[in-house]
Amino acid sequence: MTFKRMFGTLATAVAALLALSTPALAQLSVDVTGDIDSSLKIAVPAMPAQQEVTTPAGSASDLGRKIAEVIASDLKGSGLFAPSGPGGMPGVTTPEVTFPSYDKWGAYQALVQGFVRTTGGEADITVGCYLYDVALKQELTRQGYVVAPRDWRRAAHKCADAIYARLSGESPFFDSRIAYIAESGPKGNRTKRLAIMDSDGANHRFITNGQSIALTPRFSPDYGSIVYVSYLNNRVRIYVYNIGSGKQRLVTESNNPTFAPRWSPDGRNILFSMAVAGNTDIYRVSAQGGSPVRLTTTPGIDVGGSYSPDGSRIVFESDRSGGQQLYVMNADGSNQQRISHGGGRYATPEWSPRGDLIAFTKISGDFKVAVMTPGGGNERILTNGWQDEQPTWSPNGRVLQFFRTSPGRDGASQVWQVDLTGVNERRIPTPLSGSDPAWGPLLP
Repeated sequence: MTFKRMFGTLATAVAALLALSTPALAQLSVDVTGDIDSSLKIAVPAMPAQQEVTTPAGSASDLGRKIAEVIASDLKGSGLFAPSGPGGMPGVTTPEVTFPSYDKWGAYQALVQGFVRTTGGEADITVGCYLYDVALKQELTRQGYVVAPRDWRRAAHKCADAIYARLSGESPFFDSRIAYIAESGPKGNRTKRLAIMDSDGANHRFITNGQSIALTPRFSPDYGSIVYVSYLNNRVRIYVYNIGSGKQRLVTESNNPTFAPRWSPDGRNILFSMAVAGNTDIYRVSAQGGSPVRLTTTPGIDVGGSYSPDGSRIVFESDRSGGQQLYVMNADGSNQQRISHGGGRYATPEWSPRGDLIAFTKISGDFKVAVMTPGGGNERILTNGWQDEQPTWSPNGRVLQFFRTSPGRDGASQVWQVDLTGVNERRIPTPLSGSDPAWGPLLP
C-alpha cells in the first residue's frame, strides 16, 4: 500500500484546495507531562464529500463520517482531549472546510474539519485534514493523504496524529500497530496465537493457527517483521514472520526453555533468554540465524533484555542478588550493574524509544506497571490493577500498553493502555483474551 503526503503529489484541483498560505500559529496547546485537570474541547464534525460516489469501503459521505469518528476516538483515547462528534454536530459544507463558520463552534476551543474526495470504485481517496483555534479564528495545521479505500482508517489515524502533535508538541503514535498473544480455552491449557491489530484494536488479524504455542512477539525496527517464540512437541523455536509476504523463517531452535526475543535497534541481532543446565542467561544471535553468543554468565536467572535506543546498552532482569531486580550492561555483556533498589521485585524491563525511561513490572503484592530513569531514579507506579504486567512503549515514548489479568480461577487477560501521567487508562478491544502486547513503530 502506498501512503502519500498530499503536498506536491495531488492533482492540481486538490492541491489548490490546500495551497492557501499558512496563518501564524496560535498558542492553543495541552501539557502531556502533568496531571490533566481539564481536557481540551474539540469539535470533530463529519467530513463532507466533494462528490457522492461509492467505494468498496462505503460511500464518500459514509467515509467522511467514519473518518471523523476514528479521529475523535483517537483523541479521546489519548486522555488529553474532550472531542465531540461527529454525531450531533452541525453539518459542514465543502467551502467551510477552508473558511470555517466559527460562530457555529463557540462552545469549543478547537475545531477539526476536512473533506473526502474520490471518483468511486477502487480509485484512491483523498482526505484533507484541518485544525483550527476557534477563539483566535486561526488555522493551526493542515495535512492531506491519498490512500486506497480499504486504508481509510490510516488517513484518520494520520489526521489524529497531526492534531496530537500540533497541540501537545509530542511525536505522534496513533498510526501504528500492536502484536499480541490471543488466548482462548481453559486457564491451565490455553491456546495462544500470534495476532496483530491497529493501535486502537481495529483491523484485527490472526497470524498463527494455534497448533503451536506462540509467545512474546516483538516488531522489527522497520515494522517489516515480527520475532516470536513457538513451542511445539518439546522443541522451542524463534521465528521471524515477514508481515508483507506472510512467510516466516527459523532463527534458532533448542530443546532448552527459550523466551523473550528482542530486536537490536538496527534490526541485525536478536536477544533472547535460554535456560541451560539450570542456569538462565541472555544470548545474542544474528537475525539471519547462526550460533548464539552468550552475554551473561552469573549463576541465577537472567531474563529479558531490551536495548537502549542507540544500541549501546541492554537492560535486563536477574535474581542474582536473591530476588528479581533490574540491571544494565553494555551491548557486549560487559559492565553489568544493578539499577533497581526499591522494595519488591522488578521484571520485564523495556527501554523507552526516547531513551529517557525504562518501563517494567513492579511486583509487590500485586503486579503494577512502573517506570524509572536508566540510572534507577525517579521510580513511579503508573497502574493499580490486580495483575498488570509486561509494558510496551508507544512509538513516541509517552504511552504504554500492557496486559491486565482479572483475579479468580477463570480470570482473563486484556490489553490496556496508560500514559505517563498514570491518569489516562483505556482498554484496547480484542476478540479474545490478550496478553504480551508489543507496540510497533509508526507505520511508513
